[in-house]
Amino acid sequence: MKKTVKYTDEPIGDLKIVADFLPSPKDLIFKDDTVKITISLTKESVEFFKKEAEKHHTQYQKMIRNLLDVYANNHQVKAG
Repeated sequence: MKKTVKYTDEPIGDLKIVADFLPSPKDLIFKDDTVKITISLTKESVEFFKKEAEKHHTQYQKMIRNLLDVYANNHQVKAG
């Protein structure tokens, strides 16, 4: 049996307008060009990523790939 929610006409309090922080739909399209490789990792590292992936309901390979992407982007020589 569902409980019925009863709303009242009371003041909400001070409101704050928040800037739109969500990405546009076009930014949600995966454009990554991937390449399959074979890599040997330590058992401990793989177990760590598997546990973390399970906690966050994602794939551990995706977490490792994202980590490498962030590392590469931060250490890339900026042209300019």
